[in-house]
Amino acid sequence: MMLIRYTSQIGRYFLMLQEIFKKPTKWSVMRTLIFKEIDDLIIDSLGIVCFISFFVGGVVSIQTALNLTNPLIPKYLIGFATRQSVILEFAPTFISIIMAGKMGSFITSSIGTMRVTEQIDALEVMGVNSLNYLVFPKLVALLLYPFVIGISMFLGILGGWIAAVYGGFASPSEFMTGIQTEFIPFHVTYAFIKTFVFAIILATIPSFHGYYMKGGALEVGKASTVSFVWTSVVIILVNYILTQLLLAK
Repeated sequence: MMLIRYTSQIGRYFLMLQEIFKKPTKWSVMRTLIFKEIDDLIIDSLGIVCFISFFVGGVVSIQTALNLTNPLIPKYLIGFATRQSVILEFAPTFISIIMAGKMGSFITSSIGTMRVTEQIDALEVMGVNSLNYLVFPKLVALLLYPFVIGISMFLGILGGWIAAVYGGFASPSEFMTGIQTEFIPFHVTYAFIKTFVFAIILATIPSFHGYYMKGGALEVGKASTVSFVWTSVVIILVNYILTQLLLAK
């Protein structure tokens, strides 16, 4: 029974993706909705992303330095390890899981509340494609999500540099040497490819759980929790698949 239910849900999710692009809302209305979603989802997330990125970059740098106890190991490896950790995994994946909690819960609860208060039914009665009206602006807004991850990468490495230099673990030149050592530009491309896919997941899975929820106000909270869990699970699975496809030889 559980397998049938999950298969049904996956099928309904892909049918929802198809419906999003049908019967588009007028551009004058859609433009306002897109700017509102950019403000709610992107601008409002910058503060927490900057804060977490800066300090986690510092922690990665310090922990790397504390584990390089052998005097034969060069200090520039602190910068190298910080760069690799931040660009490859921390900024794209870890921040996306945090955003599954922040953005995802917001999207699910806002759409779920509209479902509970019958606003979605009112849109359908007026002949509006409610999925296009509600979900499409979120998809467009989250096309800017890679810029948020770019800021996260920069601040993560900056936090690592400050922690290493002012903590006395490495000199500025040693850390900068580590950042530049064996740099592979495709790693940044790989991170942004992942980020783009995660952005689609962050826009659609929480919307799915909000749109198709049933019940009252109590179920809105439950739907937000389930949305966060499944968004995180899918991000981790997709992360594994994309890493295998793009980096494994």
